[in-house]
Amino acid sequence: MADFAVSSDPAVQQQLDRLSTLSPGADTLGLERVTALLARLGNPERSLPPVFHVAGTNGKGSTCAFLRAALEASGKKVHVYTSPHLVRFNERIRIGGSIVDDAPLAGLLDEVLTIAEGVGPSFFEVTTAAALLAFARHPADACIIEVGLGGRLDATNVIERPVVCGIAQLGLDHQQFLGDRIEQIAAEKAGIAKSNVPLITQHYPASLANEIGRVVRQVGAHWLAKGGTWDASPYRNKIHYHDALGELELPMPRLPGSHQAGNASLAIAMLRHQQAIEVAPAALRAAMGWAEWPARLQRLATGPLPASLPAGSELWLDGGHNPAAGRAIADFFRARIAPGRPFHLILGMLANKDLRGFLEPFAGSAAHIWAVPVPGHDHHGPAAVANVCGSLALAFSSAPDPAAGLQKIAAASAAPLVLIGGSLYLAGTVLSANGTIPT
Repeated sequence: MADFAVSSDPAVQQQLDRLSTLSPGADTLGLERVTALLARLGNPERSLPPVFHVAGTNGKGSTCAFLRAALEASGKKVHVYTSPHLVRFNERIRIGGSIVDDAPLAGLLDEVLTIAEGVGPSFFEVTTAAALLAFARHPADACIIEVGLGGRLDATNVIERPVVCGIAQLGLDHQQFLGDRIEQIAAEKAGIAKSNVPLITQHYPASLANEIGRVVRQVGAHWLAKGGTWDASPYRNKIHYHDALGELELPMPRLPGSHQAGNASLAIAMLRHQQAIEVAPAALRAAMGWAEWPARLQRLATGPLPASLPAGSELWLDGGHNPAAGRAIADFFRARIAPGRPFHLILGMLANKDLRGFLEPFAGSAAHIWAVPVPGHDHHGPAAVANVCGSLALAFSSAPDPAAGLQKIAAASAAPLVLIGGSLYLAGTVLSANGTIPT
């Protein structure tokens, strides 16, 4: 798929301009092109440090953040590949824990794009190849790879021998690629499973578990689902985790939202069911406070955007954009908002996302929805948002951008609680405007 990427560095921007022209394979998932491309590059995917491979509809990025935090708390040097980026394309590739600098990034992209002549790869396939090339060339103790879309046919699934695979929460998203039924999506995500490699998952309903089980049996993976050989539950502000190695009592994650306990638990189980790297319980405890994942219920406490609101206000940012994310976000704020306190949701959502499904968890609440555009992308316009809000008994307004929406809210509400959400692309523009750049 094409993506949205710009850079203030001329050399990087030159390569991003080349990336933006790629169209072959844009709407067709498959491993043929990326396999051919990696072969031309000398198959860097076969020379990586131990790989932790993570899929899921929601929560896979947070799971990667917990994995990284635990491994780094153990003193390990870690490569990380995630997508999409929020502000800078560089965010997708962390080499030894640090976001790749402009000069090496430009060189990597140029090398891959030049050698790709005639292969016809997609934007994501080139990006994946560049990341794997960088990781193969720099020594590290571990490599965390986040699936881009689906799993079975995702470009990251060229990793033949990960030390462990994980699947986070499952839900409906990217139906145009993965199918309209959640069972189809579960099977696609399970496609990252590998023979004799542990596959760690959350607990799923029987219809989804049956699909995952079918895939697991076909490839001969070791499936370890929550509630079986391992389990975890939050209780009295602690995560209580147990498996065959023993019991752990861990702090609740610093990342906001009750759902983060599940993502953290999945990461813990992945770390404790692989044999390549030893991670002490103390590092797992530290990871609960160390893990960071921007634009996922992120509190914006400083910068021009929160400063534009009255004293006592709160400004939050989240890139969630599907029904499951809507439920998690609504649950978080339902527990946080004091009776009578104004709550505003500044919403920008891509046109191919389920607007009604995202907003339904807020139905009948006192939430005031503000429609804003997502710059550079097709998005649900004010009329569409107004129609859904009307059917859900939600107050509606519109604004030309989040900053303008905040100004209108500030003029009408005392100490409001405001969330800007609905799209990671929108979240990136907000972080950039606020000077809150991921590092």
